[in-house]
Amino acid sequence: MFGDIMKCRYAYKLYKQYLIVEKGLSTHTVLGYERDILLLFDFIEKQYHIDQIEGINQDCIFDYFKTIKKDLKQSTLNRKLVSFRQFYKFLLRDKIVAHNIMSLFEFGKKELYLPTVLTRKEIDLLFQSFKDDDAIALRDRSMTELLYATGLRVSEMCTLQLSQININKCLLRCVGKGGREKIVPFHQECADLLKRYVDTSRQELLDERDSPYLFITKNNHPVSRQDYYLTLEKYATQAGLNKHISPHTLRHTFATHLLENDADLRTIQELLGHKDIQTTTIYTHVTSDKLIEEYRSKHPRMRKEYIK
Repeated sequence: MFGDIMKCRYAYKLYKQYLIVEKGLSTHTVLGYERDILLLFDFIEKQYHIDQIEGINQDCIFDYFKTIKKDLKQSTLNRKLVSFRQFYKFLLRDKIVAHNIMSLFEFGKKELYLPTVLTRKEIDLLFQSFKDDDAIALRDRSMTELLYATGLRVSEMCTLQLSQININKCLLRCVGKGGREKIVPFHQECADLLKRYVDTSRQELLDERDSPYLFITKNNHPVSRQDYYLTLEKYATQAGLNKHISPHTLRHTFATHLLENDADLRTIQELLGHKDIQTTTIYTHVTSDKLIEEYRSKHPRMRKEYIK
């Protein structure tokens, strides 16, 4: 195939089929790759007037990273680099290109960031802002309770099917990143809320229709990530929380509160579905404030003037 003229976007179309059919990646993951790669094509077509895959060289890639570097976090740049590397591995494997131009690009040092976490008081305020006086309100409260009870990713929750949850046993089964299946427990209060939702509000939303999904809209579609993000933002504002809160904030809060209550890091890793425990260790940094506070309040030699 070397020497054949192939348009960039057609090459990506072949790659997308490979990701879906052969790799079996989720729609969310494929869309992430697509967004990264098509933005690169847009830049190269505009700057270099190149629309053929063999016309792209290392200078094009370098200029693209140089242009976007000032506006993005290092972790985002690294993700884009992964997207391009995987794409070119496919192109080389299928003999669409003769050389892997991504082979010389290195990852930058990923900056350490501390995720936003809610205190227990803030969690209480958030849940107090929820009502359950109609079908939508009870659904929204149930979704939020489930996220905090389990640490699920919002995409995992939105695609959760009724058959994957056992309310009586307080367990759910879901498939996370990389197709890894996990069993996650939840507490009885969450189970009671879910039972009310399934028996009443979900039936009302279904309106004699059928759906495999646990959380649905009035139009009988699964609740989208974007819709739930806006819902959570609304209730956080009503609760008077002065933090930027997203569905991932509940996942971070779930893990941090478990760690603060002496849960084992390996257990938290399994519950979150992290492949590498290094990803989970970020929460040990988050809880350092609690450690300092405990030391200052409990050490017998700690003088009062140092306790702030």
